[in-house]
Amino acid sequence: MSNQQGEKKIKLLEAMSIGIGGMVGGGIFAVLGLAVTLAQGGTPVAFLVAGIIALLTSYSYTKLSLTYPDKGGTVRFINEGFGKNVFSGGANNLLWICYVVMLSLYASAFGSYAPNLISITGDKGIDFHIAASFVIIFATLINYYSIKVVGQIESIAVVIKLIILISFVGIGLYGLSGNLNLDQLNYSNWKTPFQVFSGGMVIFVAYEGFELIANAAPSIENPQKNIPRAYYYSVLFVIVLYILISIVTVGSLAFKEIAKAQDYVLAEAAKPMLGQVGFTIITVAALISTFSAINASLYGGSRVSYEISEDDELPHELTSQLWNQPVGLMITAVLTLVICNTIDLESISTSGSIGFLIVFALVNYVAFKRSKEVNGNKWIPMAGIFMTSIATIALITEQFQTNKMGLAIALSIVLVSFLIEFFYKRSEAYRRNSMK
Repeated sequence: MSNQQGEKKIKLLEAMSIGIGGMVGGGIFAVLGLAVTLAQGGTPVAFLVAGIIALLTSYSYTKLSLTYPDKGGTVRFINEGFGKNVFSGGANNLLWICYVVMLSLYASAFGSYAPNLISITGDKGIDFHIAASFVIIFATLINYYSIKVVGQIESIAVVIKLIILISFVGIGLYGLSGNLNLDQLNYSNWKTPFQVFSGGMVIFVAYEGFELIANAAPSIENPQKNIPRAYYYSVLFVIVLYILISIVTVGSLAFKEIAKAQDYVLAEAAKPMLGQVGFTIITVAALISTFSAINASLYGGSRVSYEISEDDELPHELTSQLWNQPVGLMITAVLTLVICNTIDLESISTSGSIGFLIVFALVNYVAFKRSKEVNGNKWIPMAGIFMTSIATIALITEQFQTNKMGLAIALSIVLVSFLIEFFYKRSEAYRRNSMK
């Protein structure tokens, strides 16, 4: 850990804002309607179950961040646990592609909310593609212009979206009394326990952002106290926030209305309390949140690709610069444009959730394997391994029944991540042998 004088240290609140900002990025705006469609009255429980898995995994991240503080974060942890080989390289490639999938999810949310505020062509389908593509290109240009600006936008956006969402919860809970739709939360309106559980796994992507704290670990002030607090406080805060948001949404709107406005349901849920003004405020909050999440995740994605190639798990050309930024930034942006314009929201969400559940299962395994070295409890990472594995199986089973195409896309992403690494390592070995 560097102790250079002049090095700017990240305080607890700033570290928490990295985690909260990463989770409450665009995820909740993108997947809330999907969660209600899948779990119905059991939506708050679906968010709770997903949150418990995130909380268990945050224990492993805490112990690994304290032992191996590194800007590479998850990439470093996987390499520590498995060595630098085809398997670890494939897992790190999967992490990078998961960043691209998350970016696509945020862009899809932006594209779904924007036409409610500004109609460009009068056709919501076309306007979706225009808005989603615009926000990716605009955020990419900002990343090329100045990384400092990216950080400033993110810190302002975190405050704005939290104020709006907490106000939405406060006003929403007050407005629930007497609302006829409150009965929708009754147990009789829940889907089956398996559907509630698998519904929570489809929207697990809404929690993945806490792992960004790992990248900031080397710079966190008083790490022994503040790294655990940053992880646990941010995850617990977001669990409570998501549960309250889902209670307000399910208690305010009929299931039919939620299904109709699935892609922008949070804005629709503000209407019963605040009318069109509430709808507009939440729409603006969604646009700010998804834009800031895209802005920050583009930088994060390019850093992951840089770290992987620096560790010789992808071609070293990815460490080269294009307009003073890692070339991975442009690759990440182009892949995001392709995915968000060709794949539907549920398939994007499923792909992201399966990818992150696999990555988190591996991180939990590393914390379990290195429990003595990281001075940690073995049972909590073991519970994390069990929960992430069961969650992955449940999600695959549910999607096989309801969304075979989405499942095929998700499993293809996992397979491609490892195949890329396999062929890269093979070509490198061949190149080295031919030079002898």
